[in-house]
Amino acid sequence: MKQYNVAIVGATGIVGQEFIKILEERNFPMNSIRLYASDHLAGKKLFVKHQEVTVRETAPDSFLGIDIAFFTSGPEISRYYAPLAVQSGAIVIDNSSTFRTDKDVPMVVPEVNLEDAKLHKGIISTPNCSTIQLAVILYPLHKINPIKRIIVDTYQSVSGNGSAAMEELTAQTKQVFDGQVAVTKVFPHQIAFNLLPEVDVFLDSGYTREERKILEETKKIMRAPEIAISATCVWTPVLISHSQAVHVEFTRAISPEEVRQVLTASPGVRVLDDTTVSLYPQPWAIAGTDDCYVGRIRQDTSHKNGLAMWTVADNIRKGAALNAVQIAEEMIKRGWMIPGG
Repeated sequence: MKQYNVAIVGATGIVGQEFIKILEERNFPMNSIRLYASDHLAGKKLFVKHQEVTVRETAPDSFLGIDIAFFTSGPEISRYYAPLAVQSGAIVIDNSSTFRTDKDVPMVVPEVNLEDAKLHKGIISTPNCSTIQLAVILYPLHKINPIKRIIVDTYQSVSGNGSAAMEELTAQTKQVFDGQVAVTKVFPHQIAFNLLPEVDVFLDSGYTREERKILEETKKIMRAPEIAISATCVWTPVLISHSQAVHVEFTRAISPEEVRQVLTASPGVRVLDDTTVSLYPQPWAIAGTDDCYVGRIRQDTSHKNGLAMWTVADNIRKGAALNAVQIAEEMIKRGWMIPGG
């Protein structure tokens, strides 16, 4: 099998380090790996396959000789450096929001629309973490019974806001237990023992940018512009894994039993659904795993063609790094990964 020269931009962040872990775990066919970050993090040492690798400052010439570049550094970095990486001959798989709405850039979830990856012009985008888990679970159902409407409420872990947010939750928890005032820097209000329905900035519509991402990205990935979608996104005092309460209106009635059968046979989905023994997905138990989990599957009492369910997925793995690595793996398997082509 061909070996690839790989770069990770944003290697020192929580998702960047997850990239390293996943590439190791899955024995990704790497000939070499280069790790990049901002100037103040250059020189840091990270281990890849038990070998020390020095993090370099990202620069315009960083991608010479690189076949695959995974970007996880934020929109500004991707906007500037991703086109330069493509000019150097690399295929870019970008985790930021930079190119998601660009009609010339495919946005891919392998279990849903892998074929779109063939349409790339050097850059492939990965969706928002909440969108990924929603699409992985709903797309198999949409194929057999077209979805008309989705109402989704997300309960998002603080890791979605970076390592500083995780540190803030940990510190605030101790401060509250010690009878101190919780110090807030990352979030607009205390996150420990609290819920904040403010993920990303508010828009004029009253929705947040995160909520709009779910709407736009789900329609694009599932190639279903006609689906009506509304979302409410909430930060929760959970370290890792996003949860969702999902209400779906289908074209025709569908039973919970049929939904369980379809999802049990669907790639990337695991059904945990037995209320007699309190079996359903939980963020603590799901963290560190690769699948999107679903339970509490039941008829929606408000609509005869409706269904309600509860989903959980590790937002750092499947919601970010793993999805990008899977795109590269599947393209390699199918002979689509032609750097510089």
